[in-house]
Amino acid sequence: MRVRSTSLVSQVLLVGVLVAALAWVIFPFYWAFLNSIKRPADTFVNSFVPFLQFQPTLEHWLAEIAIPETRQALLNSTLIAVGAATLSILIGTPAAYALARFRFKRPNNRFFTTWFLSQRILPPVLFVIPFFLIMRELKLLDSVFALILLNATFTLPFSVIILSQMFRELPRELEEAAYVDGASAFQAFAQVALPLVLPGLVAAWIISMAFSWNEFLFALSLTTKNGIPMPVIIAGAEHTRGVQFWFVGVRTMLTLLPPTILALLAQRYIVRGLTLGAVKG
Repeated sequence: MRVRSTSLVSQVLLVGVLVAALAWVIFPFYWAFLNSIKRPADTFVNSFVPFLQFQPTLEHWLAEIAIPETRQALLNSTLIAVGAATLSILIGTPAAYALARFRFKRPNNRFFTTWFLSQRILPPVLFVIPFFLIMRELKLLDSVFALILLNATFTLPFSVIILSQMFRELPRELEEAAYVDGASAFQAFAQVALPLVLPGLVAAWIISMAFSWNEFLFALSLTTKNGIPMPVIIAGAEHTRGVQFWFVGVRTMLTLLPPTILALLAQRYIVRGLTLGAVKG
């Protein structure tokens, strides 16, 4: 009886912790959505139930979408995220395959893996000034292309680490059979190994895209007008009379919708990619 009571208490505590964690994660999105459909006067009143405590409106959505800077920022964010993720995959896939299939001596494979991981451990703020000076010399300041290059640099470790592990899980015999049939090393890579890790490619691409979509520091430091993405637009909702919470809500929801929809559409590939090789029969 005591064991059953202890088990019940543990389950209740676990459910309570999960509910609290879920509320902690969901509340900012709920706050952003509510403020996006409230009139300015309603944002300063404790009202949380639409139609009962306040009358919702879409005027802020229509006004925000009508702003050319917002539409340009959405386009910039899309170009930056897609471009950086694609470039990261194009460079990271051959590097991951090389780490998985070849053995290097000086420096060895462990050194290369550690070096790739270090690119994520180091604080990005250390590189703001050097990258600013480089982009100024290349005349790439305030451009989407500069942010694509920078985001691809910092998302490349994800592609390499994720894909290298997936290539290691593939039996070498598959590629050796291709060699016996007369395939070259590149053909074995492109026609045998690459199709088998396609879910991993999709997962790595989406993860890289999400990090590039949310990047704020380099976008704030290197853009002034033409290359501004949505995270910088969200931070710019401050007016002389204070923060315009209704526009913050709309901009936050506009920023969240594209990656959320993409993740929902590709969740099957994400799960398969991240669990590839996790279970061996």
